[in-house]
Amino acid sequence: MSSDKPLHLPSLTVKGFRGIKDLTIPRLGRATLLAGANGAGKTTVLDAVRVFASRGSYLVLANILRERDESRVFIDEDGDGEVGPNWNALFHGRELDLESVIAIGQADTECRVAIRANLSLPRLDFLTYQDASSGNDAISLEISFNGHKREHSTAPSDSRGYRLANKRGECETPPALVCESLGPGLPGGYDMARFWDKVALTDEESRAVESLRLIFGGGIERVAFVGENSRSPLPVGRRAMVKMKGESRPVPLMSLGDGAVRVFGVALALASSRDGFLLLDEVENGIHHTIQRDFWKMVMLTAHENNVQVVATTHSHDCVKGFARAAAELDDVVGLLHRIENDGGKARAVSYSEEGLKVAAEQGIEVR
Repeated sequence: MSSDKPLHLPSLTVKGFRGIKDLTIPRLGRATLLAGANGAGKTTVLDAVRVFASRGSYLVLANILRERDESRVFIDEDGDGEVGPNWNALFHGRELDLESVIAIGQADTECRVAIRANLSLPRLDFLTYQDASSGNDAISLEISFNGHKREHSTAPSDSRGYRLANKRGECETPPALVCESLGPGLPGGYDMARFWDKVALTDEESRAVESLRLIFGGGIERVAFVGENSRSPLPVGRRAMVKMKGESRPVPLMSLGDGAVRVFGVALALASSRDGFLLLDEVENGIHHTIQRDFWKMVMLTAHENNVQVVATTHSHDCVKGFARAAAELDDVVGLLHRIENDGGKARAVSYSEEGLKVAAEQGIEVR
């Protein structure tokens, strides 16, 4: 089995982003597993890949802050308040100056997203927001990817819906790559139904159903999504039902346990991430140690066939062992592990090749 398609991100450098001042991972694989202590920056690396895949999307940046509960109140000239993202929290150290720049992309190339805070935002008659917690004028963000630049005001829109970006215009940015994220919790019904709608009645549907046999063997017959709102354009209220061999009625997927939901969700997400990225935070959650190797073989093979680049985080030794064994058995699919170490933002990646990872797993060497 071989593939001529290059990785979307063969290496990674992250500078000035959230808890990481400077980090270089010299090589990423088709599947890359990140280990390390709490607070080392593993999830920040996943966020950095999201930013790269989106080419620095303003919406993705705002969503990252929202998910981390990073918000501030902006006050207009009438004293009215409106909650918006705390953009300072994107930058390492949270205090902005003229040197505050985020850079995310391939190491040793110019293929990267750069984000710079403009601290001299001109005030306009219709846009006079201030950050209530600091008293400073709202900043703007200059976002660039491979020389394509655009600028966004970070202040909420005024009552007429204007934004500074409308005044300055935008250069057309290269299209974003698909990027799906799962974890650390279980995938929700909305995402599961959204993934299912992309693969229903295709070969990928069969592959997703097959993933449940990692847990239940031949006891799985079919899966379908049902619900009162199944005809709605939004898959709200829909749920996965599973037909088990020997049972007259289907049962909810959720009733089969966290492992079944996790494995099925990952299989669906892999199918929905074709030609893009899949990010898995705390990937081991819910998955028993006895199926870790087979789970990772499913992930690696599907990622290879669908041209998906997988980046995952873990705290589990069993997950590392399963990953190492799967990578060793699949000669043409590169699986790499990096342990992230972070000292005051200066981070480094301790890298393990497939062979080194196999030896560490066999001898019980701690790599987390």
